[in-house]
Amino acid sequence: MSTSLNWRPALELPELLAPPVVAALSRLADASTVRVAAIDPELADTAAFGDAYGIPSEQSANCVIVAGRRGERTSFAACVVLATTRADVNGPVRRRLDARKASFAPQDEAVRLSAMAFGGITPIGLPVDWPVLVDAAVVEAGDVVVGSGLRASKLLVPGALLAGLPGAEVVDGLGLATI
Repeated sequence: MSTSLNWRPALELPELLAPPVVAALSRLADASTVRVAAIDPELADTAAFGDAYGIPSEQSANCVIVAGRRGERTSFAACVVLATTRADVNGPVRRRLDARKASFAPQDEAVRLSAMAFGGITPIGLPVDWPVLVDAAVVEAGDVVVGSGLRASKLLVPGALLAGLPGAEVVDGLGLATI
């Protein structure tokens, strides 16, 4: 991983984490494997972050919030995919949510419901009733960089830890190639 970032145990620097992330990490038995590094908040978006800090897209994962609707019911899920892919919202996500229609949640709603900053949303610390769908490629990638709940830092997390989060499900083919 990049030597330009100072990765430290995440719970040693709670000020670099959104409150729900601190709470969730405090409950995880293997939280000691999660690292955090401060970054320039202007470089939080995946492409800018990778360019600035030398992190390849294959080692970065994005967490997107999806809203699924069926009639008057709306349900939410988090999708974690490698930065080299995009979440297949209309396939496995829509089916998992038992929704007629699924789309990316509006930014303001995702921020409000997650209590995290847009561009920093992470699967760690999301509402417990949301499924966390993790692409199998994320698990296979080993350590991946994800948001910390804030734009001013990133987490370095074993993909297997993401697969073991409460409500997490590993989904083959969740991430579609972007090319």
